[in-house]
Amino acid sequence: MNAVDVIVRRWKVDTDSTVPPFEQIRLRILDLAAAGALAVGTRLPSVRSLATDLGVAANTVARAYRELEQAGIVVTAGRSGTAVASGGDRIGAQVAEAADVFAGVVKDLGMPGAKALAIVAAALDRDSVR
Repeated sequence: MNAVDVIVRRWKVDTDSTVPPFEQIRLRILDLAAAGALAVGTRLPSVRSLATDLGVAANTVARAYRELEQAGIVVTAGRSGTAVASGGDRIGAQVAEAADVFAGVVKDLGMPGAKALAIVAAALDRDSVR
């Protein structure tokens, strides 16, 4: 499931709420990141993409992202987009970095993602048995 699916799944901006839409979006992403539904390193959808999916103006999503970045919840790297930050979680940051390297190797070798994930799951299971 991609980040857009996670963010918009069974949720929408409440236009009747006294809470501004940007704040609703900010809180939604914050809650999902805190719960682990958006893991460290998860790339968030582009501002325009999420705005379209939520039916709000792009500036609304941009403000939510900007406030999340100022709080250290997400990081924005220009054209690379916006991703969930480690938030001081060194272990999460190291695992996210290793996952990026692993994903690069998987793509370079042309292995299907599902097969690579099955290999990782098996490796994790083996380590828990030892």
